[in-house]
Amino acid sequence: MSQDPPTREIPLPLTGSIPLPVDTPNVSATKPPSRLWWILMVSAGGILTAMTFPGQTAGLSPFTDPLLENLAIDRTAISLSYLIATLAGAATMPILGRLMDKYGAKRTILWIGIVLSLVLLGASFITEILGLTFSYVGLRMTGQGALSLAATTLIARTVTHRPGLALGIVGAAGSAGISLAPVAVERVIAWSDVATAWRLESALVALVVIPIALALPRDRPRLTTDTGTHIVIVPESGHTVAQALRTGMFWVIAAAGFTVGMMSTGLSFHLISILGEQGLTPLEAASNFIPQTVTALLATLGLGAVVDRIDPRWGVVASMVTMAGSLILVPFVSPGVSAIIFGLVLGAAMGALRGVEAAAFVRYYGRGHIGSIRGIATSIILASTALGPLYFAVGHNLTGSYALASSLGALLPALVAMSAIFIKPPVSLAS
Repeated sequence: MSQDPPTREIPLPLTGSIPLPVDTPNVSATKPPSRLWWILMVSAGGILTAMTFPGQTAGLSPFTDPLLENLAIDRTAISLSYLIATLAGAATMPILGRLMDKYGAKRTILWIGIVLSLVLLGASFITEILGLTFSYVGLRMTGQGALSLAATTLIARTVTHRPGLALGIVGAAGSAGISLAPVAVERVIAWSDVATAWRLESALVALVVIPIALALPRDRPRLTTDTGTHIVIVPESGHTVAQALRTGMFWVIAAAGFTVGMMSTGLSFHLISILGEQGLTPLEAASNFIPQTVTALLATLGLGAVVDRIDPRWGVVASMVTMAGSLILVPFVSPGVSAIIFGLVLGAAMGALRGVEAAAFVRYYGRGHIGSIRGIATSIILASTALGPLYFAVGHNLTGSYALASSLGALLPALVAMSAIFIKPPVSLAS
């Protein structure tokens, strides 16, 4: 007759002790990975997130005017192409999430890097709107969606010591890289042409993403998370997708991502026009991205550092409050200090959610199905980025300004913030 293995006690503050088998694999609560390993994994995640720039709105924006001229199309046509591509890319995220759970982030990132490099190479040969649409679909799917999801999920599944801080650093590094990319891309296009810029991006992805993927360890979910202050038991299996979807907190976090994605993309897409109506010159309006980037980085790092010690839903509330504040400020912006304040508040809204989203899903739902769960959430968020520019454009067409659309838009983050306060977090499930 077999006997149960001997057990040892892990003390947990306020919760007593949990007996664990001595030979339990993958338990790292009492001995977290080395600092060097932590730094290497976080660095890899940050670089991979920054390398999503070819599919991000910021990375694609320098191509817009040259493409209008090269392909002899108008802004309505290219906007529709972008809308279709973004929605198509969003639809594939749940599938990618399941693939990550089945095959692991290492193998998934490798194939994403290969496909993204090939898509960029193919984009350099387009000559008409249909080819551009297919290129946009590939770029939004693999660049903005797949690689971003894979990079953050890799960290969520493998980094168990201070995971919130790790995800915050990854998000901040990625944001910095994405914010700097448009300047470099614009210079390359000015010195050469669109085709050359896309081919250089293709080579860069192949030389950066693929080697990192090959060097990554095989990611396996761990049983515990050392937050730096106490031990949080994170089940290896945790919630399944179906179980997560039946909890209110999943929809709160997804709604927060939808809100920030929709409103921040809409504001950014029309920023020159929005701030132009408020009296800013095009240069002053474009410069508003600087304060946005500063507070986005600070908020991502700040929330990432403290999310290990607090209930993640308070990070969601912070993001929604600042998002509502930025929308309310739009009609009151004028050249000078008020414009800077608007940029600071908008950047804080984007950075706050980025610093808490992935860590919240891991804390609430475990690691075993985190790719599938975040895949659905990412799909919702990506779809929202396609709707934001249209929302503000329709609002402007109907009223002649952006003030009403912005003010009404503030109701959405306010509702999400209230939901985050009153909806209870899900009950943790044992593996």
